[in-house]
Amino acid sequence: MSVVGFDIGNENCVIAVVKQRGVDVLLNDESKRETPAVVCFGEKQRFLGSAGAASSVMHPKSTIFQVKRLIGRNFKDPEVQNELKLLPFETSEGKDGGILIQLKYLGEAHTFTPVQILAMLFSNLKDVTEKNLEIPVTDCVIGVPSYFTDLQRRAYLDAATIAGLKPLRLMHDCAATALSYGIYKTDFSKTGPTYVAFVDIGHCDTQVSIVSFEAGQMRILSHAFDSSLGGRDFDDVLFVYFAKQFKELYNIDVYSNMRASIRLRSACEKLKKVLSANAEAPLNIECLMDEKDVKGFIKREEFERLASGLLERISVPFRKALADAGLSVRKIHSVELVGSGSRIPAISKLLSSLYGKEPSRTLNSSECVAHGCALQCAMLSPIFRVREYEVQDAFPFSIGFSSDGAQISTGSNCILFPKGQPFPSTKVLTFQRSNLLHLEAFYANLNELPAGVSTNMSSFTIGPFQASSNEKAKIKVKVQLNLHGIVTVESAMLVEDHMDDSARRGNIHPQMDRTKMDSDSSTNVANSEDNTAVHSQSSNATGNGTLKDKANQRFEIPVNENIYGGMTKDELSEAQEKELHLAQHDKAVEQAKDQKNALESYVYEMRSKLFNTYRSFASDMEREGISRSLQETEEWLYEDGDDETENAYTAKMQDLKKLVDPVENRYKDEEARAQATRDLLNSIVDHRMSTDSLPTEDRGLITDECNKAEQWLRERTQQQDSLPKNADPVLWSRDIKSRTEDLNSTCKQILRRKSSPANSDESSSLDQQE
Repeated sequence: MSVVGFDIGNENCVIAVVKQRGVDVLLNDESKRETPAVVCFGEKQRFLGSAGAASSVMHPKSTIFQVKRLIGRNFKDPEVQNELKLLPFETSEGKDGGILIQLKYLGEAHTFTPVQILAMLFSNLKDVTEKNLEIPVTDCVIGVPSYFTDLQRRAYLDAATIAGLKPLRLMHDCAATALSYGIYKTDFSKTGPTYVAFVDIGHCDTQVSIVSFEAGQMRILSHAFDSSLGGRDFDDVLFVYFAKQFKELYNIDVYSNMRASIRLRSACEKLKKVLSANAEAPLNIECLMDEKDVKGFIKREEFERLASGLLERISVPFRKALADAGLSVRKIHSVELVGSGSRIPAISKLLSSLYGKEPSRTLNSSECVAHGCALQCAMLSPIFRVREYEVQDAFPFSIGFSSDGAQISTGSNCILFPKGQPFPSTKVLTFQRSNLLHLEAFYANLNELPAGVSTNMSSFTIGPFQASSNEKAKIKVKVQLNLHGIVTVESAMLVEDHMDDSARRGNIHPQMDRTKMDSDSSTNVANSEDNTAVHSQSSNATGNGTLKDKANQRFEIPVNENIYGGMTKDELSEAQEKELHLAQHDKAVEQAKDQKNALESYVYEMRSKLFNTYRSFASDMEREGISRSLQETEEWLYEDGDDETENAYTAKMQDLKKLVDPVENRYKDEEARAQATRDLLNSIVDHRMSTDSLPTEDRGLITDECNKAEQWLRERTQQQDSLPKNADPVLWSRDIKSRTEDLNSTCKQILRRKSSPANSDESSSLDQQE
């Protein structure tokens, strides 16, 4: 069983696994710890990960990257439109308002959703993991940003399902980082909690979490974020600066050339990293556009001045995280800075001024999320024993429920799961209904959400059901904010009790549309009546889904779920079939390429050996025929056979082997024959030496056998030596090995007879007694 953590970044992915000696980050096919989050559709096959990044320059319009920014988003969202302007591939609006990616592949027009592209990335990571571990991989924990909506989380689960993975948990990035930080720490204060701020500045977003640590546990106090501010925005500042400069100096407009834009952005990203360690840095790009070489130069001070607006924005989530946690700056013990965009010196200065202390870099900024996810997977897995450590995460949004258009009140507000709610969390609602029950889940506070996100989440239809009496039935609905941070209706039960009618009606709140909250527990149902019912399910369940106890009967009611913008079961099944078909095609192409390379290598190897190693073992006619076939095969490989199937290359290989194998066998058997001859002669000497203690009769028998073998070898060797090397041998090494085995077997039988007389006499006496 696998224990794997995946961190899917906007640019790169990291895989971590738990082994007996600790947590390891796996290397990909290029022996790198980070795998690009890129899918490239080539002329004949897909290229995923590192191969996709390498092929992206050749196929810019069919290379899909930064798909994380498109998952679960609406096509008409202004922020999404700004994202799409930076991407080279074509997109359109789907029937549900989502995003469709359009491209040409294998001569046909194809349409993919971001979920399908993400599934391809998961498939690649799964393959890398299985190659490293040499076992099948299914169970995993996946890191997600804290600002991900219910739809985006479901999209991640759908993508993982398409790829054949089974996520045990979707874990917030900062929670995973905090786990990898806190589980090994032993110097936390014993007098009270230690508060640590985790700042994760990624490629495209900024996340901040305040975490409370105590011995054996960690608790997330707050999440804050800016979902559209990350390291790439600082790259864009440099891009705009140099694009303007090059237009003035070289009269070139990089915005009009896709390849030039990609190259300049890549150069600006490298320049930003240089400026992190140097006060100034040059920029040189050969043949950027119109065959013109360009040069530029910028100082760190100028860069920070250009990025001053971004630095002001980046301070907002820092302050918000503190405010939501209800802590003052003085209570923060340390600030941990991680993420690919965290290396900019100006950001470290800003954090120092905000928190009053220098930020620490205790963790590996690129691997800490995957590391924490792998640890969480080990905790959830039954095959690993992990030190007891409690991880309590907090949900960053407020979630409400409504019934038939009326919001369900839970005291002073209409929020079922408030912001900061620890999860997983379960709550039970009680309704009085006479027919179908409709529930709507929604985000209760639009200001808490990233820009452009709809407040609508999902709807649930409960029923149909039929009460035994004419009155409205009592329905208990169990609503869960599960381990993934997804809201679901876990179950619905029709409850028929035998209480007095007036007593039952006395429990109905007149202002709640005959709806009330039974419990407000974070993990389990707290109401004593409900606890009794839950416990009784194991002992009092009947075959028709009915639960009985002394007070009431409970009947399970079907629940139909509708996710706004989500995939249906049919769409998910269709996506799985399509991914399987694409994977099989990729495998067939790879196998054909491997067989083609093997055939090409064989041609070159045999041509060299034919006139060197094998020269004396092939006749002139054989050399001429083999040489001609090798030349014809080589020409075929570079002409008609350039794009053939695996079977075609295999057939060509077999045709060549029919010609080459006789020559190769003569060469190989010469050395094998010499070794077999030595082995037979050694056996003859050993058997002759073993006859000294034998009776005369047995000694003579063994000597005769040795002499026969020696005579046979001498005669056959003389016949073989009279033949040229390019003729098939009359004495093969296998013949000599067989003769050696026969000699050893015969001599052993003779020696066995020497030790058997006593046993034979004993057996005879026993026979006579019988």
